[in-house]
Amino acid sequence: MEILIWIGTVLSLLGLADLLLCISTVLRAKKTAGPDNELRISLKKVVPLNMAALFLSAIGLMLVILGILL
Repeated sequence: MEILIWIGTVLSLLGLADLLLCISTVLRAKKTAGPDNELRISLKKVVPLNMAALFLSAIGLMLVILGILL
Protein backbone atom coordinates (compact mmCIF):
# COMPACT_ATOMS: atom_id res chain seq x y z
CA MET A 1 0.00 0.00 0.00
CA GLU A 2 3.03 2.20 -0.33
CA ILE A 3 1.67 3.51 -3.63
CA LEU A 4 -1.31 5.04 -1.82
CA ILE A 5 1.05 7.01 0.39
CA TRP A 6 2.95 8.39 -2.60
CA ILE A 7 -0.19 9.24 -4.55
CA GLY A 8 -1.64 10.93 -1.48
CA THR A 9 1.56 12.88 -0.95
CA VAL A 10 1.55 14.14 -4.53
CA LEU A 11 -2.11 15.15 -4.30
CA SER A 12 -1.52 16.94 -1.00
CA LEU A 13 1.45 18.83 -2.42
CA LEU A 14 -0.55 19.84 -5.49
CA GLY A 15 -3.32 21.10 -3.23
CA LEU A 16 -0.80 23.03 -1.16
CA ALA A 17 0.67 24.61 -4.28
CA ASP A 18 -2.82 25.64 -5.38
CA LEU A 19 -3.48 27.16 -1.97
CA LEU A 20 -0.27 29.18 -2.25
CA LEU A 21 -1.39 30.32 -5.70
CA CYS A 22 -4.71 31.43 -4.22
CA ILE A 23 -2.95 33.37 -1.49
CA SER A 24 -0.68 35.17 -3.93
CA THR A 25 -3.61 35.96 -6.23
CA VAL A 26 -5.61 37.49 -3.38
CA LEU A 27 -2.63 39.51 -2.15
CA ARG A 28 -2.05 40.88 -5.67
CA ALA A 29 -5.74 41.70 -5.99
CA LYS A 30 -5.69 43.57 -2.68
CA LYS A 31 -2.69 45.64 -3.74
CA THR A 32 -4.12 46.62 -7.13
CA ALA A 33 -7.79 46.89 -6.17
CA GLY A 34 -9.53 50.16 -6.72
CA PRO A 35 -13.17 50.22 -5.74
CA ASP A 36 -14.66 47.58 -3.48
CA ASN A 37 -16.60 46.10 -6.38
CA GLU A 38 -13.43 45.24 -8.33
CA LEU A 39 -11.95 43.45 -5.34
CA ARG A 40 -15.15 41.49 -4.82
CA ILE A 41 -15.18 40.36 -8.47
CA SER A 42 -11.55 39.24 -8.35
CA LEU A 43 -12.12 37.36 -5.09
CA LYS A 44 -15.14 35.56 -6.53
CA LYS A 45 -12.86 34.13 -9.22
CA VAL A 46 -10.48 32.70 -6.60
CA VAL A 47 -13.10 30.93 -4.47
CA PRO A 48 -13.62 27.89 -6.76
CA LEU A 49 -9.87 27.40 -7.11
CA ASN A 50 -9.49 27.63 -3.34
CA MET A 51 -12.21 25.05 -2.75
CA ALA A 52 -10.66 22.70 -5.32
CA ALA A 53 -7.26 23.06 -3.65
CA LEU A 54 -8.71 22.26 -0.23
CA PHE A 55 -10.55 19.24 -1.66
CA LEU A 56 -7.39 17.99 -3.36
CA SER A 57 -5.37 18.35 -0.17
CA ALA A 58 -8.02 16.58 1.89
CA ILE A 59 -8.24 13.67 -0.55
CA GLY A 60 -4.46 13.40 -0.57
CA LEU A 61 -4.25 13.32 3.21
CA MET A 62 -7.00 10.68 3.33
CA LEU A 63 -5.04 8.52 0.90
CA VAL A 64 -1.89 8.88 2.99
CA ILE A 65 -3.74 7.82 6.15
CA LEU A 66 -5.39 4.93 4.30
CA GLY A 67 -2.01 3.79 3.00
CA ILE A 68 -0.50 3.93 6.49
CA LEU A 69 -3.40 2.01 8.04
CA LEU A 70 -3.34 -0.71 5.41
